[in-house]
Order: sequence, then structure tokens, then C-alpha cells
Amino acid sequence: MLYEISKNDLQTWLQAQCREKEVLVPQEKEEGYLFLPWNGGAINLSGYVNSLKPIKDVFFPQWESLIKYRLDPDRAVEITPEPREDKPVLIFGARPCDAQSILLLDAVFNGAKFQDPYYCRRRENSFIISLACQNPGSTCFCWELGAGPMAKDGADILLIDLEDTYVALSGTDQGNQALMKGPFEKASPHREELVESMRKEMVRKFPSSLDRRFHDKKIPDLFTHPVWDELYRKCLNCGVCTFLCPACHCFDISEEATDREGRRVRNWDSCMFSSFTLHGSGHNPRPSNKERLRQRFLHKFKYFPKNYQALACTGCGRCILKCPVNIDMREVLLRVGVFANENES
Repeated sequence: MLYEISKNDLQTWLQAQCREKEVLVPQEKEEGYLFLPWNGGAINLSGYVNSLKPIKDVFFPQWESLIKYRLDPDRAVEITPEPREDKPVLIFGARPCDAQSILLLDAVFNGAKFQDPYYCRRRENSFIISLACQNPGSTCFCWELGAGPMAKDGADILLIDLEDTYVALSGTDQGNQALMKGPFEKASPHREELVESMRKEMVRKFPSSLDRRFHDKKIPDLFTHPVWDELYRKCLNCGVCTFLCPACHCFDISEEATDREGRRVRNWDSCMFSSFTLHGSGHNPRPSNKERLRQRFLHKFKYFPKNYQALACTGCGRCILKCPVNIDMREVLLRVGVFANENES
């Protein structure tokens, strides 16, 4: 069911949420739009295409201290968990590609076999309102991966901008409850036709071919594909693609300690770093840029789908936008043949 709400009423509702939740909205800074705490005031999204960093940082911080420990004089070890803030978080304005990526992180950090308590606590206390893409960026390719500018996967509520009004769709039971008891009203009947017309118009704005879709029929053959021999010569292994990716989730655990006390910290890591697979013996099974670059692509499009039945890429395009040597994931996928026209088998 479609709901609608005026922009003024939505802002009033968000201000009321600030009393109980930390509300994060995209705010324009010199380096781009960032999700930052908001406590009222005008929300200006006129130039907003997507945030510089994905929202995964809210649930899976780039750096966090997990526990503190102290060695007593009698050599007993005192372990203290780091205190956690339990205040719920509301994220407003996430793009559909970022909202969808949270489901990928859920599969890793809150799956059937493993639950990360730090991630799960933040996730349980979150509410995500995504915002449909009116004008996709030049590097966006979510459509080619089977999603789109109005996909509601991963969001509690999806909003579609109709100038002075938002149309709202629920993506979860939590979102549906908010729509039914909040200031949202049932949308008029003609809104559904308008939304479908807008969806088609949004798709037409995508920079890539509209007929092209991801097909996995050639994925098993990619390990020895000659494209890696060419691409790795450009790659700097800087890791910006993985740090800005909403789906990448590798991390390292390290100890920061003095003689008698310290803490255990978790921080993001990257398969693009030479130290990522370096053994204590000095052996590295991925000794060059070639193996590391290949691993990044195969993890997203072969290994992760095999384990979790979903691509580890949502087509946000940040890796393309920020790569210092202009490696374009869309071009790589096209060259290796996993993009095909919809009428191809």
C-alpha cells in the first residue's frame, strides 16, 4: 500500500524522532555528502546523488574498541567490555543501493551460523528510510545488477520525492507499523500510476545500457581470464574501492597494549592490501596485485553468491568514482562476459 506525507510534516516527524533516536541525514560538506547527526533545521538534498561513504559505518565502524583488559599485580587478568550506547538510530535519505547492502552485511554478521553481538545490537536499534534516486550518478549501475532506483530491499521505508510530497512504501513490518501509526496518509489512487511512470523515467536516466543484465554463466571460468594480466598493472592496491564499498566487510583484530593494560580493537581491512594474506612465515598466497585484484572481483561475483546467494555488489559506483587509476567495474564485467542482454540465455 502506498502512503504519502508532505515534506513539512515529514520534517516535523523527524524532529520528534530526535527525542528518542539519533537521526542521521545526508549533509553537504566540502568533500561531499556525509551522514551526520541532525537535530532539526532545513534538510537540503538539492545536490544529493549519494553519500561519500556508505551507511555500513553506522553498523560496522571503521574502528572500534571491543574490550579492555588489565593485568593485576597478582597476575590475574581483568577483562572489561567497552561500554555501548543503546540509543536507537534512524537513518534518513539512504539510497536504495546502500539500504540493500545492509542485507548483505546481515548475512555475514547476523547469519544462521554466526552472530556478531556488536553489529547485531546496532542493527536491532536501527530504522532505515531510503530515498529513491531521481537522477542516478554517472557511475551508478544498480539496474544492471537486478536492483534499481526504487528498490526497497533493506529499507524499513522507501520514500519517492514528488516535489512538495513524499510517497512512502514499507519494506519491513517495522516500516509498515510506522506508516500506519505516524502522520502518513493513504495515497490517492492516481499516485500508483504516477510512481510507475516515474520509475520508468528514472531507469531511462541510467548511464549504462538498459538492456544489459548480470548473468553468472561465465563466472566459473574467470579465474584464468587474461583480463587480470592487464588490469593489475594499473591497480595501486590503495584499497579505496573496498573502504567505500557498502558491501565489503573484511576486518582485522589487533591488540593495543602496554605492560599491564590494553585493549582489543577491530578495524577495517582490505583484500587489496599485501598484508591481508601474509603468513607469519613470510609466504603470501596472493603475492602480487594481480591475485588481489582478481580476488576482489571473484569474491563479489562468485564466492559470496555461492555462500550467501546474493551478489556482493549493489552497483553504487563509488569504486568507479574514486578509483585513482580509473578501473571501471562495469567495463571489467562487460569484458569478461558476465553482462548480457536480457533476451540472451
